[in-house]
Amino acid sequence: MLKTNLNRIFLGILFFLALLQSVHSQEATGASLPLIDYIEELENQFQIKFSFVDEDLRSLKIIRPVEEDLPGILQEIRRQTQLTIKQLNDRYYTVFKSTTVDICGKVLDNYMTLGIPGASVEVLGSSLAMITDSQGEFTFTNIPRNAVIRIRHLGYKVKYITAEDLINKPCTRIPLGLRYQQLEEVVVSQFLTTGIKLEDDGSISIQQEEFGILPGLIEPDVLQTIQALPGIKSIDERVSDINIRGGTNDQNLILWDGIKMYQSGHFFGLISAFNPYLTDNINIIKNGTSAQYGEGVSGIISMESRNHLTQKAYGGAGFNLISGDAYAQIPLTNELAVQFSARRSVTDFLNTPTYSQFFDRAFQDSEVIGGQSASNIPINREESFYFYDFTGKVLYNPSPDHKIRFNFININNNLDYEEESLDTGLRNSSTLDQTNISFGGSLESSWSNRFQTRFNAYYTEYNLEAQNSSDGGVQELFQNNRVVETAVKASGSYQWKPNWGWQGGYQFTEVGVTNFTDVTQPPFNSNIKGVIRTHVLYSEGIHQSENGRLKAIAGVRAHYIENLNTFSEIIIEPRININYKLSEDWQAQLLGEFKNQTTNQVIDLEQNFLGVEKRRWIVSNTTTDTLVNGSPNERPLPIVRSKQASLGLNYDKGRWFVGLEGFYKYVDGISTDTQGFQNEDQFNGEIGEYSVMGLEFLINHKNRYFSTWLSYTFNENEYTFNNIDPNTFPNNLDIRHTVSFATTYMYRDFKLGVGINYRTGRPYTEPLEGAAGIDTSVFPFTIAYQSPNSSTLPDYFRTDLSALYDFNIGSRVRATAGASVLNVLNRRNVLNTYYRLNRQNEIETVESISLGLTPNISFRVSF
Repeated sequence: MLKTNLNRIFLGILFFLALLQSVHSQEATGASLPLIDYIEELENQFQIKFSFVDEDLRSLKIIRPVEEDLPGILQEIRRQTQLTIKQLNDRYYTVFKSTTVDICGKVLDNYMTLGIPGASVEVLGSSLAMITDSQGEFTFTNIPRNAVIRIRHLGYKVKYITAEDLINKPCTRIPLGLRYQQLEEVVVSQFLTTGIKLEDDGSISIQQEEFGILPGLIEPDVLQTIQALPGIKSIDERVSDINIRGGTNDQNLILWDGIKMYQSGHFFGLISAFNPYLTDNINIIKNGTSAQYGEGVSGIISMESRNHLTQKAYGGAGFNLISGDAYAQIPLTNELAVQFSARRSVTDFLNTPTYSQFFDRAFQDSEVIGGQSASNIPINREESFYFYDFTGKVLYNPSPDHKIRFNFININNNLDYEEESLDTGLRNSSTLDQTNISFGGSLESSWSNRFQTRFNAYYTEYNLEAQNSSDGGVQELFQNNRVVETAVKASGSYQWKPNWGWQGGYQFTEVGVTNFTDVTQPPFNSNIKGVIRTHVLYSEGIHQSENGRLKAIAGVRAHYIENLNTFSEIIIEPRININYKLSEDWQAQLLGEFKNQTTNQVIDLEQNFLGVEKRRWIVSNTTTDTLVNGSPNERPLPIVRSKQASLGLNYDKGRWFVGLEGFYKYVDGISTDTQGFQNEDQFNGEIGEYSVMGLEFLINHKNRYFSTWLSYTFNENEYTFNNIDPNTFPNNLDIRHTVSFATTYMYRDFKLGVGINYRTGRPYTEPLEGAAGIDTSVFPFTIAYQSPNSSTLPDYFRTDLSALYDFNIGSRVRATAGASVLNVLNRRNVLNTYYRLNRQNEIETVESISLGLTPNISFRVSF
């Protein structure tokens, strides 16, 4: 009995000592306690009263302030909770939540031991975003108290947390759970490589920040990357000549931050003119276009530069064997930042193997390296070629609901060429300057959770000038092609029911095109200008079923188009986009659209602009198909119109993605001048149409380390010209079969890509055989041709390889080294063949040959 009582007394003493230690520890170490309880203590201690809403304070806790005076205690409560405390009189205080708060956090691994640097932290519903520092910490100031914060990092689960949970001091510790399952599974609708995703509306988005690797690419060149997608290729290896579903490049609408671009390439089409490291998202649309977009009867390539304000500066720089570049975004205040990028070639002072291959490819069959081919006269030549581009952007958020942006881009290619005959001493000189300069601005406003508006305007100018002095200055030639476009657009969107939305707006565009030619011997002068004005109203409805299976968009775009010299016309274009989820793994898509465009590129003579840049922009000048002989700049060119429908079926489960899509496209109002016919005197600007029936197939298998895919595209692409015999014949871009096979390997910081591209040859037209190939019944003599596009070039085959390795230089600098080889097997691929008469009235065969074995290396740093 005594032993039992002693045990009870002993246990009671231990419990009492533990209780005292707990109370002492709470007071000494500052353990948290409910704020409401502490406020009641203050009311009793200082004989005051607080007025507050219980719901606002119920979940809040604080660390007991060490201050003893009331003003100091209240200030500490404000600091810890970011509540607003106002004194009403000597005794009464009111406490309420402020609308904005300052937050901080420290992102940790799931063991709560190591900070995670480089995690992406975003304030959803705003443009605020940043990257955690080397300790995994981040801070934001003056953000909405009810904002939701999203935290992401590769290999971890996405974390969502409210701003109110992050106002405590010291900074809240935030663990991220490892993403075990996702490492073995393909992210839904993502294929080929990381950063490429198939959207529900059938478009394809590419996010540069998450981009992995593709064969042959050591930099995420925008216009090279999209050629990995089925139905998109450049059959002459130029990014300035992208063919989407059998259409010509001028039938693509290329947008940079909402500004229409008339120049897209450097090195006269071999390299994209857009810096990929400030390009945040690329969206490619082949069909089912939203009613907000006009032009681009074949497709749309829309690029958006980074658009988020960050608390810290970031940037990078790098070089390869063609050029060097740098970029940065610098915050000036919490609401204002500037962004810039600059790139310049090294080609005018450094000769590399990559430059040699690119130069030969860009300037073959031109006056620069081919002008002397007709004779064996020995010459000395000197050439200087360089390019550069510069972009600038101002980001300003006057409030969380309004975003103001100003954009600027300048693209330039410059060529100087001289040659001297060693026999006669005569000198020929040529210069060519190609420039695109654009300005734009936008205002985005969110008036409520349901209603948003956007207003944007831009000015873009494209200028191509060439000057040629031949035979020691006996003949002087000056050519100029200038495009000036201004546009304003006002749009709005409204979510009037949870499953129903609407968007619409108005757009005005004015585009003027000038083509000028002046020749001294024989004297010739031409100056042709056309101006098109377009007023557009558009509207579309958006619906998603309650179970999420059906997503449908239907809209209409109404144009009033007027050429100030010749015509005016009203065009109504319906659009439809339906996506239906048959099951968890299967979905079907039905897409359709009517579109038109009023700007096209024509090819004049083969020596137009030194034979390097052979295309001139021109505007539609008639609604009739009447043929009028004359130069391509004077011939009639109607508005080009298209109709397209497609039906697709996708399977997406785990590691597998399989997609199959069939389409039919019809384009009317084309001219033989715009379709790339290069044979002399073959056509005279006849007006016609083309139609494409096609099938696109893709299968992709992806696991933790590998991504392997096989794509196949079938196209049957035919012209119809009523004034040509025969009326129907294969399109210049009739590539019946295209196959791509590639695999990428990514392990930790190492990436490797290997790919094979195969396609059947393109059609071309040969002269008649023997003496019949030259028509001597007219003067000057001309070439007599066989049936149009009755011959086919040999098949195309190319193997590419690339590798990248990432590593750290210090705690804040990330470096990447890369190497690539294009055409590893050094296969000679004939891209095009055409014919012309030389000065001896002999038929010359001109072949355009693909890049040979082309190595390249790069090194980059980012911070």
